[in-house]
Amino acid sequence: MNCNLCPRGCNIDRNSALGYCQKSNEAEISKVMLHSGEEPYLSGDGKSGAIFFAGCNLKCVYCQNYSISRGTGKRVSAQTIANLFVQLEQAGAANIDLVTPTHYAAQIVEAIKIYRPQIPIVYNCGGYETPEVIKELCNYVDVFLFDLKYHSNELAIKYSSAPHYFDYATKSILTAVKNKPNVWIGDKLVQGVAIRHLCLPSHTTDSFKVIDWLSENTPASSPISIMGQYTPCGDAKKYEEINRPLKPLEYKAIISHAKKLKNNVVLVQELSSATEDMIPDFNHQDNKFIY
Repeated sequence: MNCNLCPRGCNIDRNSALGYCQKSNEAEISKVMLHSGEEPYLSGDGKSGAIFFAGCNLKCVYCQNYSISRGTGKRVSAQTIANLFVQLEQAGAANIDLVTPTHYAAQIVEAIKIYRPQIPIVYNCGGYETPEVIKELCNYVDVFLFDLKYHSNELAIKYSSAPHYFDYATKSILTAVKNKPNVWIGDKLVQGVAIRHLCLPSHTTDSFKVIDWLSENTPASSPISIMGQYTPCGDAKKYEEINRPLKPLEYKAIISHAKKLKNNVVLVQELSSATEDMIPDFNHQDNKFIY
């Protein structure tokens, strides 16, 4: 079957050709780890069992995971992915965190059919999804962790080569909200939808518009993370307006605007988080996870 998993609509057979993501039908994994840097409403005091997939259907010029979003990983079967679910669960992971999973959605579903973990499965994506695929994934995924990066189509094209990003992302979020009601156990979201917004320097007005949409369209039980951690990575140096961290006044204005959010859980980062300290070392592998 030809691949139309994401809005790119490449419609090619990935057994014999490569589309925009430049990946075949064999899943590639760049890193597996117990990750302490995930959202606290997902992992609590524990760690996420993160599986970082190689490649991406976005090409964000400022990507913090630039080396793996453009690079290669170890090719694995669905059975191997299922085995990793077991290993991470046995290692005490609070959840299975599938990072940049979009272009391997079919292989992930196959793995879940082999072994369904007893801990929540998190679909940790960049937001450039199709509602049709998200609706199908609702049968397999427990929590959808969406990025909502842009309101402006111009910015989406300029920085992520993603035309109509906002339309696809918001329709996909609403599809997940409709089909995967939020369930909390204590202070942990174990089922449902969560959204993150990374604030970009020089573009506070776009952040305002993203927040306005979230305020009007997401249920109060969906957590929202307003992130100030932006630090220039990848090719950001080629774009003068984003080749710097957020200014305190920019972030203050965005946080002030975010007060209109009706959501029960709204997380706000400190600007001190704008470092590379929390970016995983993709050159180091933890040998406890065999794949």
